[in-house]
Amino acid sequence: MRMTFRWYGEGNDTVTLRQIRQIPGVEGIVWMLHDVPAGEVWPMDKIRHYKKLADEYGFHIEVVESVNVHEDIKMGLPSRDRYIENYIQTIKNLAEVGVKVICYNFMPVFDWMRTDLFKEMEDGATALFFEKAKIDNMDPQELIRKIAEIPDFTMPGWEPERLKKAGPTIEAYQSITEEDLFRNLEYFLKAVVPVAEQYDIKMAIHPDDPPWSVFGLPRIITNRDNIRRVLDMVDSPSNGITLCSGSLGANPANDIPAMIREFAGRIPFAHIRNVRVYPNGDFIETSHRSSDGSVDIAEVVRAYHETGFTGYARPDHGRHIWDEQCRPGYGLYDRALGIMYLWGAWDALERVKKG
Repeated sequence: MRMTFRWYGEGNDTVTLRQIRQIPGVEGIVWMLHDVPAGEVWPMDKIRHYKKLADEYGFHIEVVESVNVHEDIKMGLPSRDRYIENYIQTIKNLAEVGVKVICYNFMPVFDWMRTDLFKEMEDGATALFFEKAKIDNMDPQELIRKIAEIPDFTMPGWEPERLKKAGPTIEAYQSITEEDLFRNLEYFLKAVVPVAEQYDIKMAIHPDDPPWSVFGLPRIITNRDNIRRVLDMVDSPSNGITLCSGSLGANPANDIPAMIREFAGRIPFAHIRNVRVYPNGDFIETSHRSSDGSVDIAEVVRAYHETGFTGYARPDHGRHIWDEQCRPGYGLYDRALGIMYLWGAWDALERVKKG
């Protein structure tokens, strides 16, 4: 397991590379170019700038997250081929600086979805929270306004210029079914995976978060059967999944350890985090400790260990603790604690293995 830490870049993150360097076992940063709109080619000068920053602290930049797929590709519009060509050029550009994994998603309009970014917990910490009934009865524009109230940080999938067009885009998706979305994803994968394979890069699709339809939009990366279907679309080591225990774990029917064991070899990147799921469908993000949530993180780590996982991992979202003022879900302290929990579980399994 190769530990990484998501970093949002200079002027866009309260966490510094110097601080990340002090977390034991972290070898790389997971990064993206937040100022490049979806569908545009990532320019080499900006890519090299991130590499230079990482090099100064001894980090690799082998994992890129949120090379966003343009909505025209997801909707299967005639203009998609131009955006796919741009995506292919970005793959080639990233290969020049040693990128090995590209994490992306195929969620229409929105990426992750929450109703409260700072829900207070019993111990005084706050965390990202999803209230199902509120989403079921909410106008999407209300949620967009809520996210826009935090102007200091750009959020992947929630960029202001993208959200300005959200209304018409949501309307356009009303005629698109899940089967349409599967077909459009297959078209995309058949175009980009051979290029990724040529450049020794693994495409790793992220599950939908939460793993069910919101605002009537189709969502397809939601369960074991659908993931298997996507991996079978293009049978290549370069067509993989970012297995996120938190996203998939919001649905108690998803058996995360079983997925890890089935898809071993096709998981180049792992997001490991916990959520507490309530009977009414609400969920809140908790510490990584197994007993604090509904996902048995210790068993998740065991599944990775038993299958000989050598890919990249990161702790993903964390709570906001010790009065830290930070990007929602992406502070320093709780994610650092999460890493140490993961290392503790991994090291214990290593000791057992060695006898």
